[in-house]
Amino acid sequence: MPIIVNLDVMMAKRKMSLNELAEKVELTHSNLSILKTGKAKAIRFSTLESICNALDCQPGDLLEYLKNDSISKSP
Repeated sequence: MPIIVNLDVMMAKRKMSLNELAEKVELTHSNLSILKTGKAKAIRFSTLESICNALDCQPGDLLEYLKNDSISKSP
């Protein structure tokens, strides 16, 4: 998928654990883990807003778009 979730990077920059973030944004540890590992298919704007508020960041700090031609392909 060409959308990369950099939640783990922002959490590391803010020195915040998954449990602490889950508590602040009122999400389950499991749902936040799915988002963190890039396995989520969607995210609600309200959830994105809560995460950005808790991590003091912008949506662009959490989400990155890679064009299909920039993804390395196996020979």
